[in-house]
Amino acid sequence: MNRNVVWHKPQVNRGMREKMNGHRSAVLWFTGLSGAGKSTLAHAVEERLYKMGIRTYVLDGDNVRHGLCGDLGFSDVARRENIRRIGEATKLFVDAGVVVLTAFISPFRSDRQQVRKLLGDDFIEIYCNSSLEVCESRDVKGLYERAKAGEIRDFTGISSPYEEPVAAEIVIDTGNLSLEDSVQQVVNYLAQQQFFTLPDSSPTK
Repeated sequence: MNRNVVWHKPQVNRGMREKMNGHRSAVLWFTGLSGAGKSTLAHAVEERLYKMGIRTYVLDGDNVRHGLCGDLGFSDVARRENIRRIGEATKLFVDAGVVVLTAFISPFRSDRQQVRKLLGDDFIEIYCNSSLEVCESRDVKGLYERAKAGEIRDFTGISSPYEEPVAAEIVIDTGNLSLEDSVQQVVNYLAQQQFFTLPDSSPTK
């Protein structure tokens, strides 16, 4: 770090933003194979939270590679830099008082651990656990077929490994569970951890 670069302490801090929002900020880190349902679930969770008045934003793997990480390829080194940048970006969102949802394969445990180390208790790892067979059956882009044919190098699950989480806060069986039930599982966890209060659904007297 250049010694001429000095951190400027803001007058409006995270706590003030969270108080104004009425909820805690956090990172919901969706990880899993291509086709496991990360993006679909992240956007569905965001929609549910948005309707509850929660300030949210989704960082999607493909979308980020159109801009912030547009200069990166898919080698192991490039993948690690991709996740490092996303980790730093999510830290800014958390400081802004936002619940940020990320949908990235993020195949290496060490990279996810680095983001966890950066964010501490604000990091919630959500493992979209779906078999390779199910992921291949959902592959409308034909990426798995092309990877097996050798047309795509370093493809996770085929020619590059995916390291499953060993202690994810939430594990969702996205191969069998409905989208609605998957969303509810995430929302229930956040409520249990007191990120916000679920509306009282008990009948009125």
